[in-house]
Amino acid sequence: MKQIHLLIFVILGLVSGICFSQKKNKKESNSKRSELILKPLEARQSSTLVVSPLQFKNINKLAYYHDVYKLAVIQRLEKNKQWQELFQTLLEYVLNFGIENFIKDTDLLWKLARVSEYTGNEAIAKEAYRLIIKHHRGDLQQALYFYEKHSKFDKPMYVDLEYYYEMVGKRKLIDTLKPPQDVLLNMGSDINSPHDDYGMSITGENDNILLFTSKRTIDSTVRHTDLEINQNEDIFISYKDEYGYWTEPAPLVGINSAYNEGSPCMSPDGKYIIFARCGDPHSYGNCDLYSSYLITNPEGKMKWSEPINLGPSVNSYAWDSHPALSPKGDTLYFASDRRGGFGGTDLYFCVKTPSGQWGKAQNLGPIINTRANEVSPFFHPKNSVLYFSSDGHINNFGSFDIFKTYQKDGFWTEPLNVGPLVNGKGSEFYFAIDKKAKWLFYAKSEQASAQYYQDENLDLHSFPLPMEAQPSAIVRFSGRVQEPTTGEVFAGTVTVIDLEEGIEVMPKYLRDDGTFEFDLIDKRRYMLVVEGDNFFKIEEMFYLNGDTTAEIPAVSMNTSLMFKSIDFETGSAKLSPSMENNLHLVIEFLKKNPKFNVKVIGHTDSDGNPEFNLRLSQRRADAIREYILNYGSFDTSRVQAIGVGDTQPVILNPKTEEQKKLNRRVEFKIYKRDEYEDILRIQKEKESLEANAPPEEE
Repeated sequence: MKQIHLLIFVILGLVSGICFSQKKNKKESNSKRSELILKPLEARQSSTLVVSPLQFKNINKLAYYHDVYKLAVIQRLEKNKQWQELFQTLLEYVLNFGIENFIKDTDLLWKLARVSEYTGNEAIAKEAYRLIIKHHRGDLQQALYFYEKHSKFDKPMYVDLEYYYEMVGKRKLIDTLKPPQDVLLNMGSDINSPHDDYGMSITGENDNILLFTSKRTIDSTVRHTDLEINQNEDIFISYKDEYGYWTEPAPLVGINSAYNEGSPCMSPDGKYIIFARCGDPHSYGNCDLYSSYLITNPEGKMKWSEPINLGPSVNSYAWDSHPALSPKGDTLYFASDRRGGFGGTDLYFCVKTPSGQWGKAQNLGPIINTRANEVSPFFHPKNSVLYFSSDGHINNFGSFDIFKTYQKDGFWTEPLNVGPLVNGKGSEFYFAIDKKAKWLFYAKSEQASAQYYQDENLDLHSFPLPMEAQPSAIVRFSGRVQEPTTGEVFAGTVTVIDLEEGIEVMPKYLRDDGTFEFDLIDKRRYMLVVEGDNFFKIEEMFYLNGDTTAEIPAVSMNTSLMFKSIDFETGSAKLSPSMENNLHLVIEFLKKNPKFNVKVIGHTDSDGNPEFNLRLSQRRADAIREYILNYGSFDTSRVQAIGVGDTQPVILNPKTEEQKKLNRRVEFKIYKRDEYEDILRIQKEKESLEANAPPEEE
């Protein structure tokens, strides 16, 4: 019965006076509310900080690795079925891959994956299959099949967006919870224009400088046709005033030219800028990266220096754009479609030398880059987190999705999709995040296309940054929901609510084994809500302190509930005041769960006449039924009353008064009504009306 009391609290999640009055009777009811059993995760990392076991030292040293002797050894070991030796030799060979090997030698990745699987090296097998999916040019179905077999518990089980918004609607009705911050805000006509506005950067000590690219400048000297005028890409700047509003954007004088400028990236102090310029005949390629410093002119006014091309160590004959600086300004990240990469467009980086010049551009490698396209790198100004957009990674929700990756021990972690609250069916790129990680700024069309938004007007928008995209959401909270006695698991959804900052967390479905996991911000209070059709709703608050797992007991809808306070006087069917608190818990449950009914089952002990006991148990069940119906104003079909007398004892042949008291009980069997039951009820009412109708006159 201690556990039963927990059930009602978990079912209702009440914050009303009924719940408080129940606490007053805690001692009398001899029941206890159990809580989540939280345990620290031992000897494991949060998935956001897991570095791939496959790291390739030759990526920026050797274009193609080829060793005829070692290939012959691999062939011999495979022929002789020396699987353990083959695994070691293959692994050693693959780790020497250059970029071209990922295009020409994916068959060796296949062999490594299969041999790793066969020899029990599951971590290597999973990573090899993942690399095949990222880089193989052929049919990926087989690789996807094997990868999913090894990573079925890695895939995020987010709920459908339609169902999520239904859940959001319900949460908004609960006064005690902060409403979800799910509003996409157009930055307004003061910033946006009737033409494309995109490629922004937020900088300044207090995120008070906004730089962005716009096609609002019309070059009337150039026309593509008699009807089409040329829209010139320029960089505009806006400042946030003391009231929190953005000033009217102004062209960035000294940077803009007769050519196309865009994708600006500024240092935190606002004194250094890197940007892309396209169409300049003096450039190395069709788009190059340029830099400029804020200097003082002879009149003592600040101005931007003449832009300088970053040179051949950074730029190429091709397209180089989307620059991003590390927080210290010593590393430059950018996108390029130059030859020698993994796919269409890759991400590269340059490190500043002691002389202040940028070193040679280096590819970010096969963990981040794929056979498809990676663009729009963004390094968060306060955290070692690199964000970027890609249409080639696993678990995309649309075309280009935003991903995040962390630098750990000199290596990049496996990129994680920031989730469906940010990534939709279209494309997400050209984005920035403020220092406090509260807002995501990005360009979006009102009619989001899965392509590059080529034919649609882009506007700048802001969106509250959800938990999945938070740079500091790196602490794992996982758990398992199951019936503690039988081990039964259920289908359902898990919602985590941030009680301190109100950061939205995308709900997830429970896995087939009853488990779930979230990556959250540490040292914060949360509420956990678990609900499904076949178990009672669970609501619990918890404080996250490091990687944590939770054991969550769930109770099947088939469970009978009992309250110690509901104990009738001998031979009486009169309700006492001490029973009312628990009866109101049942009433509140039925109010909040209109799809459920309750069956009240009355029992007596074996003292006295069996026929009298049967009638007494029915009177007691009827009394409780009438109380619930009157106070809850329910349809009579929602509460049934059945008296079974002494025919279903808990203890056979009781010897003591305490044992007899256990038999003298009332059970509440809560169950979900189905459509068939409703149809039978309606049909019965119809038949009753027809039977009582006056006969028709002939």
